[in-house]
Formats: sequence, C-alpha cells, structure tokens
Amino acid sequence: MKHNITISCSKTNLTLIRDFVNATLSTYGINEIETHKLVLAVDEVCANLIIHANQCNTGQHLELGIDVAPGSQILFVIRDNGTVFDITKYNAPSLDEIVSSKRKGGLGLLLVKRIMDKIEFTTEKNHNICTLIKNL
Repeated sequence: MKHNITISCSKTNLTLIRDFVNATLSTYGINEIETHKLVLAVDEVCANLIIHANQCNTGQHLELGIDVAPGSQILFVIRDNGTVFDITKYNAPSLDEIVSSKRKGGLGLLLVKRIMDKIEFTTEKNHNICTLIKNL
C-alpha cells in the first residue's frame, strides 16, 4: 500500500514528515526501535534536500511516498526539483576527522547508509528522486 505527503521546502515542515513516517509505520506494526531509526533516516534525507538542494525555498515542494510490503521491505521515495545530488561524489568523513575538527554535522548520510539497506539517487525529467530501501 502506498502513502504520500507533499510539503513545501521549509525546515518547520520536517515535523510533518516525522509524524507522517511514524504514523504510517505504526499501522504496519513495525517495532518502535526500527520505526525511530527509519524516521531518523528519512528526516535526515528530507532535511538535506530542503536545506541544501532547495535552499529552504517555500515555493519548492518535496513529496514523500512510503510503500510497505509487509514482511518484505519498506520503500521510501522522496521527490523534489532542487539541485541534483551525486552520491557517487560523496566522500563520507571519518569519525576521527569529525571529532578532531570539532565539526558539527556531516554524519547524516553516513547514518542513513547504516540504517537503510539501499540508497539510490536518480533524476527523472525535472525531478530528483531519492529511494531508500529497508528490508524487513
């Protein structure tokens, strides 16, 4: 079954995303710890898209679709029209590098990669599509 939400690219709408993911997963009996991890991962990707790809432009929109195949996998599909992100050019910082530079942030995609089983970034027509897959 597919569930969808569309929001404007404002950081204040991240609460709507978190609540939507939480409510959707709870209807499928996904355990609380797994739900929290998935909410965190989706929130991180959406925050990055809102802030970096769309510069918090409330005239831009982000669409999140959740497709749950009980006992099989959960598919999160996030669409936007912002600047394209090329994951192949992303070099994850080491934890030592982040700690030694006392840098805040930079762990988001590293965290998402640990939570999800697969992450794909594609472009279709004028839409960027981020697909997050979690096997159950």
